[in-house]
Amino acid sequence: MAVHLLRTIAGTLLLATSLAGAQNSPIVDLGYAQYQGAVNPANNITHFLGIRYAAAPLENLRFRAPQPPANMTGVQQATAQPNECFQAGNGGVSPTNPFETRATQIIDTEDCLFLNVYYPSNAAGTPPSDLPTLVWIHGGGYVLGAASIYNGEDIINQSARGVVVVIIQYRLGFLPGTAVKKNGALNAGLLDQDFALRWVNQHISKFGGDPSKVTIWGESAGAGSVLQHVVANGGRTEPQLFRGAITSSTFLPSQYQFNDRIPELLFSEVVTQTNCTSATDPLTCLRALDATTLETVNTNIVAAGFFGTFVTVPVVDGVFVTQRPTLSLLEGKVNGQALLSVTNTFEGTLFVNQSVAVTAAQYALDLFPGFGTAQADTVGALYADDGNELFQVDAVQGEAIFICPTYYLLNAFPGRSFKGEFAIPPGLHGDDVLYYFPGAEGSFPPFNNTAFIDAFAQSFTSFIINQDPNIKVDPNTITPHWNIFDIHNTEMLFNKTADNEPVVHAITTSNDLLERCAYVFNHFW
Repeated sequence: MAVHLLRTIAGTLLLATSLAGAQNSPIVDLGYAQYQGAVNPANNITHFLGIRYAAAPLENLRFRAPQPPANMTGVQQATAQPNECFQAGNGGVSPTNPFETRATQIIDTEDCLFLNVYYPSNAAGTPPSDLPTLVWIHGGGYVLGAASIYNGEDIINQSARGVVVVIIQYRLGFLPGTAVKKNGALNAGLLDQDFALRWVNQHISKFGGDPSKVTIWGESAGAGSVLQHVVANGGRTEPQLFRGAITSSTFLPSQYQFNDRIPELLFSEVVTQTNCTSATDPLTCLRALDATTLETVNTNIVAAGFFGTFVTVPVVDGVFVTQRPTLSLLEGKVNGQALLSVTNTFEGTLFVNQSVAVTAAQYALDLFPGFGTAQADTVGALYADDGNELFQVDAVQGEAIFICPTYYLLNAFPGRSFKGEFAIPPGLHGDDVLYYFPGAEGSFPPFNNTAFIDAFAQSFTSFIINQDPNIKVDPNTITPHWNIFDIHNTEMLFNKTADNEPVVHAITTSNDLLERCAYVFNHFW
């Protein structure tokens, strides 16, 4: 899920290395530890990298809810990127693994509950006061990704130094099943994210952020995570952890009850592959295993999944996720006050095997295990006019898993939501990310047009600051007035002409698309 962003990591690491030697090194006291960050002298943006926000989830804490970090004596250095959580492959999306090119300085480990903080400062690292704060949740199908991929300076620059940025990590590969419910924590990675948001609520003022002006934003599985936090606790999370939510390519695959057939089969498969079948308590056996054994099993299970799908994803646990998220959205049981959602034109292409001929109806049976032939045939009919069979299948995947869930979200925020479409060719899943996270050391988006980049990226930062993209960071961007989605299903299109001129204007959502989404909602969700 947007793993091509790994190209930016080398520049980010080089920046972290240079910061480590910077003369100005502000110190923040978090109560349980003191952390020393560093100022980038080139732009006076202060970084605190690798702050531990929760205890290491090792041994008996494995598969449990996150716990507060232990007290640490002395001053902890926060000038290098943190170790990342164990990665589990890319779900068969690509014949090669882009993570093989990752910088060797970043270590995969179970001890990975860290976050990075960036804020605009003076040369001495003095923090600002009461700035709106962004918390970024990375994507990667809930099995990939890390904080080190993203440089918070990019967002600060596009905000005219008007925001504080927090980039978090969370455990990857969620273990479901009744056994975990009884003696552990379901959706551990989501609980990690919630724990990090509570850390932000308690500590961000020490970095110049306002805890009452937090916006959460994610791409792909990060956007799916945002959706889960929007519906968390039946829409009654206390205290309020964010006021705004942004989703880029909302990822909502099949989300089962924790004890449904498929989650229980997944737990059993983990137990079998780790030789814990004969154990009196399989979960205790899993907690005693070497972490690399679990990493291998997780990778194997992810790779064995249906092409382009991810299996170790959130479930309905009855506590944090109280019911099917789509039902909570339908009932308006949501956290947050405003929403900005962007989808890409061709979200599904990367997740469909382009070398296998299959009809939309046949594909629907594989994508939706609960579908019968009659339902699949209806899907085939709904997509019959969408070009050739492969294009139809791409559309089924992209709409059902990414695009339609975005409209369900939009409808849950009546009068408070904005919708955009990123269409710069080829308009694939993840193509948008380089336009707001161009990365360090000269990594640029393919359509390197300043007017377009500012218009697109500042739509997000304007929303983070004002909860409305119309109250612009820079009044001179080319984005016209952006109606809320409720007004005639209005969206803002971000595209370019064949002559490489930016195109940013309002469009109306296709009624055919909304009809297909309604069918998916009524029969799949």
